[in-house]
Amino acid sequence: MTDKYSPRERVQMICAGEKPDRYAASFWRHFYHMEHHAEGTAEAMLAFQKRFAWDFMKINPRAEYHVEDWGLGLKWSHDEFTKHTKTNWPIRTADDLLKIKPLPPPATEANSVAAKPLPPTAPTLAEHLKVVSMIRRQSDKELPVLMTVFTPLAVIGRMIEDNKGLAGFIREAPDKVHTCLRAVTDTFKTYAGELRNAGADGLFFATTHYATSDMLTWAEYQEFGVPYDLEVIRAAEDDAMNLFHICGSNNYLKELKDLNYPVMMYNWDDSDPTNVPLDKAYDLIPDKGLVGGVDRNGWLLKSTAEEVGYQIKRLLAKHDSSRIIVGPGCSIPPEVPMENLHAIRERL
Repeated sequence: MTDKYSPRERVQMICAGEKPDRYAASFWRHFYHMEHHAEGTAEAMLAFQKRFAWDFMKINPRAEYHVEDWGLGLKWSHDEFTKHTKTNWPIRTADDLLKIKPLPPPATEANSVAAKPLPPTAPTLAEHLKVVSMIRRQSDKELPVLMTVFTPLAVIGRMIEDNKGLAGFIREAPDKVHTCLRAVTDTFKTYAGELRNAGADGLFFATTHYATSDMLTWAEYQEFGVPYDLEVIRAAEDDAMNLFHICGSNNYLKELKDLNYPVMMYNWDDSDPTNVPLDKAYDLIPDKGLVGGVDRNGWLLKSTAEEVGYQIKRLLAKHDSSRIIVGPGCSIPPEVPMENLHAIRERL
């Protein structure tokens, strides 16, 4: 059966509460063995999209691309299923927070046409602008392409070895955290605009561990998260097809949805019993697209393709195609069998 609408039209309809021609879906994962350079990352994303024809592409870059230009080191993995190993941590003490300075705009083909080319002050950010540009040029213009950007708190958190180290700094040295947040926010405000110029339709804006009661109080997130988040995501401009990914258990979805983040879609781990279930979010978030429904570490990973097909049939029977985009609550494990994803795609 031929689709009546393009992926872009289908996603826009769902975000507006309109019934499309079929259920939409998108999945994303790392390809660690291909993430060493822009060409490999783009190739992996394009091949995955070609194989499954998802309704939007979430570019899954190296998770540490946000902080490599500030000095975080990586030992490359050459195995598809093994993460890269971090070899250096830019922030070890509270005083190190003050060493993080705003990065100048990365030198790219687009912004280095002056007689004297810009120095490669942010080569990793420039590399990932190239990823976006390559993917946009080689994709259907009707495919929404979203680039992963972490919130400023999450970016700083990637520079610290202990996930809870940033929470300690917030409580012990709040002024230094605010100074660091300003440097990171200014960097990614500029970068959000550069991503749109490179061809991204919007941001996949991710909180990682930090918008949860397991990590911070709501009052702490209101002070150290929300205002900086809003600066970055607003820099993607009013027409951006932004998705807000609120990661982790015990998350602050209920609180954050009232703060007018300029997003079209929300995504969280709705299969986690500490979070809002997908069907309970219909009334909570009545005017946005809801991306979820798939237990990525449960039945998607551990079941046979036949069992996955049964689970998807149940999911679609329970949810309206005008409210949800079928997807995982976070990046799927690379070990998920491809036949399980085919079982989902074939039933939309």
